[in-house]
Amino acid sequence: MSPLVPSLARRTALGAAVALTLAAAAPGGAAARAATVAPEPVRWAALGDSYTSGVFVGDPVPALGSADRDGCDRTTGAYPALVAAGLAAAPPGGRKVVLTDVSCGAATLADIATDRQTPISPVEPPEGGWPDVAPQAERAGLDAGIDVVTIGIGGNSLSFGKLFTSCLLAGVGQPDDATPCRDSYETGGTSLDPEPIGDKYARVAREYARMLRDVRRKAPHAEVVTVGYPTIFPADPTGCDRRDTTELAADVEGLGRISATHGDIAWLHGVAARLDAIIRALTEWNGGTYVDTAASSTGHDVCRPPAVKWVEGVCGEAAPYWPDRVAVGTFRLTCSAGHRATVVHPNAAGHADTAARVEAAIRAALT
Repeated sequence: MSPLVPSLARRTALGAAVALTLAAAAPGGAAARAATVAPEPVRWAALGDSYTSGVFVGDPVPALGSADRDGCDRTTGAYPALVAAGLAAAPPGGRKVVLTDVSCGAATLADIATDRQTPISPVEPPEGGWPDVAPQAERAGLDAGIDVVTIGIGGNSLSFGKLFTSCLLAGVGQPDDATPCRDSYETGGTSLDPEPIGDKYARVAREYARMLRDVRRKAPHAEVVTVGYPTIFPADPTGCDRRDTTELAADVEGLGRISATHGDIAWLHGVAARLDAIIRALTEWNGGTYVDTAASSTGHDVCRPPAVKWVEGVCGEAAPYWPDRVAVGTFRLTCSAGHRATVVHPNAAGHADTAARVEAAIRAALT
């Protein structure tokens, strides 16, 4: 290169030096502003049901005895809290992430954006029951400034609680390979839950699509990340012990021990997979990101040994504040031998797995 022609690098360096000198010499100049103005924080809203809130994993949030408790059963061990800790340790793009978690146990799709919800926490309920809470989109303050919305919802709208209870009741006196619950739902529902399974899928798909539209309208610039359900029921249930309440058997006051058949457990696996497929399809159709937790949790279903399972059974391991008996509709489930009424929910390992995948999805969305 000719010494008479300054290189681009030299010209750039000279210009930068002059600019920095002038900026530094001017009070309140660009250098001063650059040194004091931090990037805008990322606003993240976590919405969802009990598979998001945590229920019995970790310490209650708000804390036990707090006047701010709302009956939603959010906990420090839930995946939103774990993801928030990971993002705080290594902020994406150097931007602090501010989490607003309004997930709530027993929430339905309508409770995300349109309906008020009456929480049902069995922990420290006030006299007269929990007061209603506003729709989650309202409590989270969804607006044009929200950067990320994560949503884990759908099971309660499918009425999985009634569906599972129906299968427990239908299994009484039935051989392992029978499918009384599946047969009822595929022809017209049960006495406890009269909606056929095909109608459930179609209705939930409509409600999920409506929920996504509502969230998009309220937070038009947000990256929307939906979270599917983990593998709860094994595809091959022959290893499930129909007498074990830490799996899929239940002691019900007035009825004794009841359990779903192996045939119906396999069917329930398919129902959960179909729900995940609906969530994935609608999420991707609407330009969002779907987080698959079923694949990673295969082999960690409710019928695995305690050290392997990522979903507790009807009864299972939980913190001492969680009760050993709960009402499920008109039935009352009881647990013994030091177990708590975990009612088929993820444990700490399950939330840790979901957290790893949700954190990766949020980081990808922000870049």
